[in-house]
Amino acid sequence: MMLSSYHTHSKYSDGKNTLEEMVQSAIEMGCLEIGFSDHAPMTIECEWCMNEKDVPSYKNEILALKEKYKDKIKIYVGVEQDYYSTPASGYDYILGSVHYVCKNGEYLPVDLSGKAMEDFVNKHYNGDVYSYCEDYFKLVKDIYNKTKCQIIGHFDLVTKFNETHPMIDINHPRYVKAIDDAIGELLKSPAIFEINTGAISRGYRTTPYPDEPTIDKIAKSGKSFVITSDTHNKDTITFNFKEQQAYLDKKGYSYIKSLEEIINK
Repeated sequence: MMLSSYHTHSKYSDGKNTLEEMVQSAIEMGCLEIGFSDHAPMTIECEWCMNEKDVPSYKNEILALKEKYKDKIKIYVGVEQDYYSTPASGYDYILGSVHYVCKNGEYLPVDLSGKAMEDFVNKHYNGDVYSYCEDYFKLVKDIYNKTKCQIIGHFDLVTKFNETHPMIDINHPRYVKAIDDAIGELLKSPAIFEINTGAISRGYRTTPYPDEPTIDKIAKSGKSFVITSDTHNKDTITFNFKEQQAYLDKKGYSYIKSLEEIINK
């Protein structure tokens, strides 16, 4: 079984553990590789992102850990760059994601809560949730052009609360078109989609991002996936990996075994 994770957060952004605690836990779990992807500083106010002044320390500490544990695990210096993050450079890889939709001059956090999403839709979109989804996927569609990422993060994050606070019919024609347009554009890029188990580990979903119908659409292109945990805790670094790997194997879908397969493309 492949045990490596590349969507990993530490205390440098919104994680609960230090970088070294995450590395030690990954080694105990039998991981071959770990990549850190703390949230890049934002161009807007953000409580859960790295501070610009801390970025050099973040990079240097990971490099020191890379040397310290080189005989036990391979470590990569990565970052999660949001659509509204400051430009990132000097990393082994970038994970590109969208956490906000900007409407009427207000930045609306996509993954705050189901109630918050309902309030945003009512206030800014006159209750039209599909208009909200269309704005979200327009940004996702452009995430590679914006970040030059190697990995596309939680593609359908807009559905995070749909199991507990249902608002979106994923079979609605407007939603399907928004998804298909974004997939079509991103498939032109060298970036690959992650299968992200983070919302499962935190109890928001019973399925990963993206959902299985979307995974099937992406897989038709022959593009590989990467299994990630979007972990914010040293205990969930490989959460639900066995199940996701079994699903991909059953369907005959390709997934990467090492980050080296994509970082130099």
